[in-house]
Amino acid sequence: MAIRFDLLTLFPEMFDGPLNQSILKRAQDDGLVEIALHQLRDWASDRHKTVDDYPFGGGPGMVMKPEPLFTAVEEIQSLSQSRAEVILLTPQGRRLESSLVRELATLPRLLLICGRYEGVDERVRKHLVDREISIGDIVLSGGELPTLMLIDAVSRHIPGVLGAEDALIEESFDQNLLEYPQYTRPAKFRGWEVPDVLLSGHHARVADWRRQQRLLRTRSRRPDLLDGADLSDQEQIWLESEPIPIETLDAGERGPLD
Repeated sequence: MAIRFDLLTLFPEMFDGPLNQSILKRAQDDGLVEIALHQLRDWASDRHKTVDDYPFGGGPGMVMKPEPLFTAVEEIQSLSQSRAEVILLTPQGRRLESSLVRELATLPRLLLICGRYEGVDERVRKHLVDREISIGDIVLSGGELPTLMLIDAVSRHIPGVLGAEDALIEESFDQNLLEYPQYTRPAKFRGWEVPDVLLSGHHARVADWRRQQRLLRTRSRRPDLLDGADLSDQEQIWLESEPIPIETLDAGERGPLD
């Protein structure tokens, strides 16, 4: 299974570095991910390549015009046999979460519109875009950085991109739980030691410890996720009675005497 991303942007140069490094570069080289960049100004109809204009009714900033966007999307759709899901990256969209990433990874093609200025003409939202996606409750200068995040997150779910088939297992947000703490050599560093269980070689005990740490870390840092987590009755009882160990807390969560 492969996936194609068509990126419609005013700043295609912003993608050159990130898309040609590490995992995403290998995925493209292996034919698992295809990425095509499109300059929106190529579809502007006037000699100044205008893609924005003042908002009706007044107000600050500029709004992206509908004509270039509609023409661009309609022509880009014809570049591949598979119809692309048209996505607008905008703070007003659905938040990009793990379940949505997995859903997008099942689609053969995504056409991503990088918004700019004060946003797009409302007719683009209503009649051109299939869905709107946000990376969180923040406002950025444009949709390019959110687009890169979406591409990276979705590509990781394409079989073969990460190499190992189990690479996604027990990552943060898998099963609505955060990932357990990770350690590597040396076993002792500046007086801080790796938990004994991880050095025991006892796989069942390690698995139990990691599961417990995922539960505790999620309760400490993202308790909202637990509502969607699949916990056994025994785990629920244990989690409600177990104190949060100090090593699962961020520095900002610790008391002054810890």
